[in-house]
Amino acid sequence: MAMADVTVHGAGIFGLSVAWECARRGARVRVIEKTAIGAGSSGGLVGALAPHVPENWNDKKAFQLESLLLAPDFWAGVAAASGRDPGYARTGRLQPLADEHAVERARARAEEAALLWRGAAQWRVVEAASFGTWAPASPTGLLIHDTLSARLHPRQAGAALAAAIQALGGEIVIGTIPETGKPDGAVLWATGVEGLADLGAALNRPLGTGVKGQALALRHAAQDLPQLFVEGLHIVPHGDGTVAIGSTSEREFSDPSSTDAQLDVLEQRARAACPVLADAPVVARWAGVRPRARSRAPMLGHWPGRPGHFIANGGFKIGFGMAPGVARVMADLLLEGHDRIPPEFRVEASL
Repeated sequence: MAMADVTVHGAGIFGLSVAWECARRGARVRVIEKTAIGAGSSGGLVGALAPHVPENWNDKKAFQLESLLLAPDFWAGVAAASGRDPGYARTGRLQPLADEHAVERARARAEEAALLWRGAAQWRVVEAASFGTWAPASPTGLLIHDTLSARLHPRQAGAALAAAIQALGGEIVIGTIPETGKPDGAVLWATGVEGLADLGAALNRPLGTGVKGQALALRHAAQDLPQLFVEGLHIVPHGDGTVAIGSTSEREFSDPSSTDAQLDVLEQRARAACPVLADAPVVARWAGVRPRARSRAPMLGHWPGRPGHFIANGGFKIGFGMAPGVARVMADLLLEGHDRIPPEFRVEASL
């Protein structure tokens, strides 16, 4: 095989996004994936790109905001290079307000969002009736409507990223290749739950774990409507005429890829929260295990004690939303040695 400036292990959202950003900057890139594109949690159904609450601001929230603001150009570039639709659209999000206290708090947060989001998006309180039959049930008749949230189709995004990388001359290797000594360039490990375990074993301490999630998709055309967030449940319309419902968070499980009665409960809750989905047929059910770093933030940076090797892991539930920002700071580090990773995202934060 030809020499590579960057070798990425893992074709999930972090691995592919970093590889794309490096290729876009002119680097020779090779991605090595044992099983398939998006084989882990990146091959799911939901794809909700939603911001943190606009209050108690910190580096993590600021990084996520920047990433969400980078997303339109990032995914447009992927689509242009690959000729494939990653399923990205900034369609916003609706959340019901349970009582007057929640309404007051939401209005206070609207003022914070106006300042913290720098006018790039809005967080506002609106009448549920203004969204017709798509509005979720709300005891107050009011909703939070934020215009920053976006959607991304996980499987389409992975396929588009892989094609974009190849369009720029990068390699995608499915399977394993024999080690031939010292790598040609930088090596990035973005291998999800398995990678957390490998890093923990190498450093002799637990650095994270896997949390199983289950999700499903219903056939219902609502592609131009906002996603819904109702009592921890994501309801996300996609451009392919499906609505994704997710997800569970299971610390204990026996089968990482099976769906069960817990997903049936999510389905029932979604239909109750949004009655227009009452008769929508189920078209897909999915389960997978998401990598959750010990720090609960993405884990980025140098592999301690292993020169030339780097980590991008721990996306957990926010990996798709964080991907453009992660791609940028990791490409800075891998290609230029420029370290702009926030302190709480560093590998050391989980040690």
